[in-house]
Amino acid sequence: MRAEDVRQHVTTPLTSPAFAPTVPRFTDREYLNVVYRTDPEALRAVVPEPLRIAEPLVRFEVMKMGDVSGYGPYTEAGQAIPVGFEGERGEYLHAMYLDNFPATASGREVSAYPKAMGSPALRVDTGALVGTLDHGTLRVATATMGYKHHELDRTEAAAQITVPTFMLKTVPGYDGLPRVQELVRTRITDLTVKEAWTGPARLQLFQHVLAPLADLPVLEVVSASHILTDLTLAGVEPVHDYLKGVTS
Repeated sequence: MRAEDVRQHVTTPLTSPAFAPTVPRFTDREYLNVVYRTDPEALRAVVPEPLRIAEPLVRFEVMKMGDVSGYGPYTEAGQAIPVGFEGERGEYLHAMYLDNFPATASGREVSAYPKAMGSPALRVDTGALVGTLDHGTLRVATATMGYKHHELDRTEAAAQITVPTFMLKTVPGYDGLPRVQELVRTRITDLTVKEAWTGPARLQLFQHVLAPLADLPVLEVVSASHILTDLTLAGVEPVHDYLKGVTS
């Protein structure tokens, strides 16, 4: 393979890429969101500067992808933390767990999504919408919400989904030190809200050393939403370079 051919590839293995070379379109992307109050000291231990914590809140989410171009259906779950950056309110993506390797690899390599493998699920069970996350054979999180109890204003639902999102991208060098370490920002702008609901909710988090969601404990459930959308993810832009001015 010629050098110019090698440069056309953005992932390895060269002859069987880890993920599709496409911008994925999400059809029937279904959200279960549970916003809860947590320990502010626990938040300060995981949110990187220069982000600032707005309130001691966390959003636990489970997203069921009905169909995704390049990847097919899959599910993911994780935690997002409301933050501020240079006067703008947004969310810091703290952790995400998926059951699809190409989507995991693409999210980490192309963008900066903090994705790892897990076994999330979203289903309806006897009048309740149930979102779960397992790591291996162990349960890590269980969220329940009353199924379609009250309609949620679609403008409010869209605002929940399109909030600016901040992530930390770290790429190690061959010496084991960071080669890239940046805070990046993205925001979904191509969004259609098909359905939106709210209702009572509960959330349980269980201790696991490899999926430490419970390090941000649930003190009080604040709100919940169930939203069905079509959307396209936007690209990311760096907003802070942690290595700028650092010399070896």
